[in-house]
Amino acid sequence: MALDSMREIFEQSRERNRPFWQVVLDTDVEERQVTAEESFEKMRATWRAMLESVASYEGGRRSVSGLVGGDGARMRAYAETGSALSGSYLQEVIATALCVGESNACMRKIVAAPTAGACGVLPAVLVPLYRTGDAEEDAVIQALYVSAGIGAVIGHRASIAGASGGCQAEIGSASAMASGALTALRGGSAEQIGHAAAMALKNLMGLICDPVAGLVEVPCVKRNVIGAVNAVSCADMALAGITSRIPVDEVIECMGDVGRRMPMEFRETALGGLAATPFGQNVKEKMKHHP
Repeated sequence: MALDSMREIFEQSRERNRPFWQVVLDTDVEERQVTAEESFEKMRATWRAMLESVASYEGGRRSVSGLVGGDGARMRAYAETGSALSGSYLQEVIATALCVGESNACMRKIVAAPTAGACGVLPAVLVPLYRTGDAEEDAVIQALYVSAGIGAVIGHRASIAGASGGCQAEIGSASAMASGALTALRGGSAEQIGHAAAMALKNLMGLICDPVAGLVEVPCVKRNVIGAVNAVSCADMALAGITSRIPVDEVIECMGDVGRRMPMEFRETALGGLAATPFGQNVKEKMKHHP
């Protein structure tokens, strides 16, 4: 996708009187030389794969290390008791993020959005709305174009890889994408989408990538939850008229700069952070002898 900045999307949206998602679709059509219908159907296939990644979750599965599995089911069971502090939507956001993150750790089918390690964020905020009838499929697909546009700009101006930018580049990017998608789904303007994405990214600025034993399990799965909940709060702020004082493109560039300045130990090498704790080192040793 050839969109180089959020500002470019805003300008195209104004000049051509087209919504944010349509500008992204038009760019995809031009770049891949496909029809609008072909582009939309490919995105529909992506959406249905996300739905499948949620529906196929099995609470009894465990990852190879044994560290991950069952928490999505535990969250749903807790929600059913009526004791949860959060409302029904947020309860399901948390549970879905856990389910999809766990499925990735258990080598199940997921959609990398933008990466496998952050695969639970987008479905966590979108699938519950779709399942309750609060969002129709075509509207969700349009929202996915919004998320794709945001992800493309972040990938161009900064990074979406933990190895180059830390977890802020994975969960942070996914959170910005999800927040923009939610804002669009609720009728927000292109500028409001930008504010939501900027706030989401700012909130997770500097988040390191420190996977225990080099596995995309701990703390990765639970960080999908914080990315999703962060996305919801930032979308609501943007829709309320709250703005990011720092323009979204500047926030993205700042995230890229922070990522480049991060020590190597905090960029997916499993040499620092939580991976370097005694617990993390014990897991690493155990995995060395795993059959």
